[in-house]
Amino acid sequence: MGFLRGLGGRAWAYVRSAPGTYIWLTILFVTTVALHYMSPAFEQQFLRQRSTNLRELSDNPVRVLIASAMWIDGGDWVPYALLYTVFHAPAERWLGTVRWLLVCVLAHVLATLISEGALLKGIHDGIVPHSAVNTLDFGVSYALAGVIGVLTYRITRPWRYAYAVIVLLVYGLPLTESPTFTDLGHFVAALIGLACYPLVRGRGKAWNPKETLDALRG
Repeated sequence: MGFLRGLGGRAWAYVRSAPGTYIWLTILFVTTVALHYMSPAFEQQFLRQRSTNLRELSDNPVRVLIASAMWIDGGDWVPYALLYTVFHAPAERWLGTVRWLLVCVLAHVLATLISEGALLKGIHDGIVPHSAVNTLDFGVSYALAGVIGVLTYRITRPWRYAYAVIVLLVYGLPLTESPTFTDLGHFVAALIGLACYPLVRGRGKAWNPKETLDALRG
């Protein structure tokens, strides 16, 4: 029992050290549960009004940019709980809540506007049907890509460069074959995270994977 109490105490301390991450994750849990109680027809209409599609961005840009980040695409909360713990929480603990949130906002907003702008151009050029103005576009993946990008600077050189290459490959390869506007948004969001270097200055010593491996070896 003592071990379990100690483990629970450490887990709670970790959660408290990244309040923004876990408040956001709690909101996503509530909204995901709510979606499961909606009929398919009502769900589509409900999400369309909270989507950053071209029509809603034209009519209610601020509202949908905020609302779209409160819902999960796909309705499966557990993978996001893992991703938030692995990426968002360490970033918030490292940068502080305000700087972490700024990275999230920049990645979410700018990637949305750029990807939707590319979609609008595709419609004007006749490459994409006009009905795409109502395409659902919501979720938290752009903010996550931005945070994954900025975490590059949490790692010491030369490991940092390997991590950056992996990030660019993960988000860049989908653009090489049948890319969608969301693929573009993810890649842009990762680049925005990489461009947030000024926010990481003075945030402490970078993590050295070699030191961690040496410590594990004893």
